Amino acid sequence: MCIHIAEADDLSTIAVWDPDEVTILVRRGTHPHDLIRELHAILTIDLGAPEIPGAGLTCFCGDPIELPFALPSAAPRPVH
Repeated sequence: MCIHIAEADDLSTIAVWDPDEVTILVRRGTHPHDLIRELHAILTIDLGAPEIPGAGLTCFCGDPIELPFALPSAAPRPVH
């Protein structure tokens, strides 16, 4: 099962891992650069996802992770 990313209101941090839903919740309105940095840290440091140069955000299984459509267009979106 791959990790999903979803927007949420009223989070105290930029992003938080929800293991029950296999989801990373991200604070709505976060600047894309801050969001990508925080997501990368959660995925690689906390969840053990591989760091693949040029691959964007990847799941711990190695598959690309898609960002929700509603996130700012400046955020990179992997292609399946």
